[in-house]
Amino acid sequence: MIRLFYALSLCLFSTFSFAQTPAKTVDTGVSADIAKPYATLVTNQGDITLELLPEKAPISVANFLRYANEGFYNGVIFHRVIKDFMIQTGGFTENMTRKAVKEPIKNEADNGVFNNRGSVAMARTAQVNSATSQFFINVKNNYFLNNGYRDFGYAVFANVVSGMEVVDAISQLPTARSQGMADVPVEPIIIKEVKISYTQP
Repeated sequence: MIRLFYALSLCLFSTFSFAQTPAKTVDTGVSADIAKPYATLVTNQGDITLELLPEKAPISVANFLRYANEGFYNGVIFHRVIKDFMIQTGGFTENMTRKAVKEPIKNEADNGVFNNRGSVAMARTAQVNSATSQFFINVKNNYFLNNGYRDFGYAVFANVVSGMEVVDAISQLPTARSQGMADVPVEPIIIKEVKISYTQP
């Protein structure tokens, strides 16, 4: 029954939550810095600090840094929250307007990093190479999202190093349907800004 629930949840990735993008991929033109980058998501529920993994997911990290440095994530919400699964953000504003994104990137799910609790992965549609700006934080070990389990998988590019209690709190919040989308928090969970640094905050 649990496996069926997660299978159905996974199907929703392509149905409701992600921007529909073509399979075409593009080089971001941005290199992840040699120094270890950190990103702090400043939310109205508290801060979540991520350690990015450029040595494991250089394309995904460079892509995230490009969006973050352009201020793209300022004002986006966690638009999909499922208890005991994951919390997802990076695509919608508070009024549920979908933000325009850049071209999709190559899927790096075969990098040997697993979708374990506290890991951060790129969201995508059913198309393998369709990730753009959206990402999710795993609330538990979601082995079925790993490369080769049921498909190519979801690329992990970061880990939460502080603020996991904020992630857990968000994952427990009440949700409802909003503008045709399921699992939207009743009270908006907003990313105010993303702070990038090269020493751990």
